[in-house]
Amino acid sequence: MRKNHNDKIRILVVDDEENLRHMLQVLLRKQGYQVDLAADGGEALQMALRAEYDFILSDIKMPVIDGAEFLKRAVAEGVRGTVIMMSAYGTMDTAIECMKQGAYDYISKPFKNDEILLVLKKAAERERLKAENRQLKVELKREYSFAGIISRNPRMLEIFSLIGKVCEYKTTVLILGESGTGKELIARAVHYGSRRSKAQFVAVNCGAIPHSLLESELFGHVKGAFTDATTDKAGLFEQADGGTLFLDEIGEMPLPLQVKLLRVLQEEEIRPVGSATVKKVDVRVISATSKELEQEVAAGRFREDLYFRLNVFAINLPPLRERSEDIPLLVEHFLTKYGERFGKGDVRLADDALRILVGYPWPGNVRELENCIERGVLICEDGLLDVASLPDKLRERRGGAAVAGVLPDSLSIRKAEELLERELIRRALEKTGGNRTHAAVLLEISHRSLLYKLKEYRIE
Repeated sequence: MRKNHNDKIRILVVDDEENLRHMLQVLLRKQGYQVDLAADGGEALQMALRAEYDFILSDIKMPVIDGAEFLKRAVAEGVRGTVIMMSAYGTMDTAIECMKQGAYDYISKPFKNDEILLVLKKAAERERLKAENRQLKVELKREYSFAGIISRNPRMLEIFSLIGKVCEYKTTVLILGESGTGKELIARAVHYGSRRSKAQFVAVNCGAIPHSLLESELFGHVKGAFTDATTDKAGLFEQADGGTLFLDEIGEMPLPLQVKLLRVLQEEEIRPVGSATVKKVDVRVISATSKELEQEVAAGRFREDLYFRLNVFAINLPPLRERSEDIPLLVEHFLTKYGERFGKGDVRLADDALRILVGYPWPGNVRELENCIERGVLICEDGLLDVASLPDKLRERRGGAAVAGVLPDSLSIRKAEELLERELIRRALEKTGGNRTHAAVLLEISHRSLLYKLKEYRIE
């Protein structure tokens, strides 16, 4: 709906009965609407493509192009007005089918004037609520989003601040965290927040490429360097020249190649496989791993000097189980993303499903949560992702995962997450006799995160 109160709401009336068209025109103009008329679906489609209407009142049974066909073509052409069908006796099934195809409602002929006005009022209220919901989502995303990463967790907000400080410098960055926590998103945030953003961001998973090919992949090779080297090939370092190279799962890199990587970082030059000459490169290296590199160093599987060279600026990403307050935000984001991708529009989440999602430990972290919501949106019906749409392993936890009676009566995700966190923290402190260290262990979060939350929620 238009936000400017000086703009009249525009309605297109489509009906082959001239008397009905003019009756509706007179009625609606008295209510302050701007009204245009069309005698059939073909004429209406042309008008709706030329001008933007808030509402379209369309009869179903018409010559040339009937209401059902008009609706189908209007949806295909991207007509944005809310369509309300007018159906005479005998076309009720068609009217219901039209609603499945995108019509908002239908009204049966003959109808009273008040019926038309009531349907329009309800439709206008629905459009107003949808607009408010869209605006709230935009504000929510803006408030808790950083370079595509969504969080309100204190540790994550601290990381956002650190990224802002380090992104403009060429220093190496090491991102640590479990699989699925979003390490590549952090790397991209560092790259696109810097002056290097106009050059390439090149990512490679060191564990996904056979060790025998990884050197050639990184540094390139010259023709004849090995059996299959029929031409010269630029490596990823050359492709990322002037930009950023992201080395994911750096802990999987074989020791002989670690020596060569260290030399590249120190000398800022590469030697393609089979070449006698070196090439200068200007590349910022960001690496990531889900391994404990200090343990790998102690075990002799990772060079200590390379570890220190990579670990100039470390970012430790918390697992999702330590940032449960982010789950409702992430769920809302993924509902919107996959609702649009699968053409399902606004998909809602049932309260009992939210309880299960918040109570689940998410060993696969954000990636697992996203996969769960993608699957749920795909199979859910009537725009509601309920418990039945969740994977079996989550439904099986239903009895113990939820904290009964904690969620508010309202549908506010923000209020729900705050109440749930408060309750879980309160119970953990009661169980441990107020010992914050032990309570943090029960809550599966760090002691520092618990202190943040105690301060945020003013819990003594």
